[in-house]
Amino acid sequence: MLKLGVGVLGVGEMGSRHAENMRRLVPNAKLIAVADVNIDRAKQMANDLEIEHAYGSFDAMLENKDIQAVVIATPDKFHAAAVEKAAAAGVDILCEKPLALNREDAVSALDAVAKAGVRLQVGFMRRYDPAHVVAKQQIEAGEIGVPVIVKSIGRDKDAPPLAYYKSRMNGMLFFTSSIHDFDSARWLMNDEVSEVQCFTTSAIRPELEEYDDVVAATVNLRFHNGAIGNIESYAQCMYGYDVRTEIVGSKGSILIGNLRQNSATFLKPQGGSISLSDHFLSRFADAYLTEMRDFVSMILEDREPFVTGIDGLRAVEIAAAAQKSYLEKSSSVLIAH
Repeated sequence: MLKLGVGVLGVGEMGSRHAENMRRLVPNAKLIAVADVNIDRAKQMANDLEIEHAYGSFDAMLENKDIQAVVIATPDKFHAAAVEKAAAAGVDILCEKPLALNREDAVSALDAVAKAGVRLQVGFMRRYDPAHVVAKQQIEAGEIGVPVIVKSIGRDKDAPPLAYYKSRMNGMLFFTSSIHDFDSARWLMNDEVSEVQCFTTSAIRPELEEYDDVVAATVNLRFHNGAIGNIESYAQCMYGYDVRTEIVGSKGSILIGNLRQNSATFLKPQGGSISLSDHFLSRFADAYLTEMRDFVSMILEDREPFVTGIDGLRAVEIAAAAQKSYLEKSSSVLIAH
């Protein structure tokens, strides 16, 4: 069997899962190496996965000519630069979201990819989640008529430590969390966002304001064709990892990940009347694996990525507009494509 040589950059929580999937569960991939600025962590991961190569820098890993593709799973701040470096080395790329922390860097990354003639896929794994896939198929089949409203909820269970914000290596909530909802909204509605308005709160963690971040946000969307949407993101709901989406159309509605239809549902840290996943890696385990398998097959079969660099750029544009609305306290921000 023809196998694709892959390297994984960044072996924190997300990168470790990608590396494990590549090593053990993607038959047509060969995990050649892992790299991390923490070389001890990279060596430990290489040892755990029984592979030969561990590097302390991306440059060193890219010198290994057995690597044909890379998975970028560094902190957000370094994504765009890593994409450019990988493109210059002539390898295909899967970059975790967000593609960048501003539109300019995202465009620069896409220009580098186009110039090098390599392929770039962005890590929006919800597009591989079975429930999201079925919903997309039903919408395209006209089962709910014309989509009119999209509502999306994304709540993480545990609060990130203050060090996460102090490092300033990650984007604010719109880039780390909401961006998944922005992408799935575009995809499910089959339309582009033209206007953004956000409201935020840090009332339960005012110290985050020092780092220009928030605990929770709601973002209102207006689409080119007239549909509207609302995205809620919450960094520390405590009761579980809760992702739900509803698309309301002219003839019906589709709910993805909705709670059981109890007369009253209680959600508490100590356990409520319904059981939820406690982490994104468990909720979307199948989606992450399917994503990796499709990435490898896409390259070996010489086809275009399912989730493109343009998809990554459009999501960054929405996140950047939400951030601008927050920082400037403006009523709404228009997006020009």
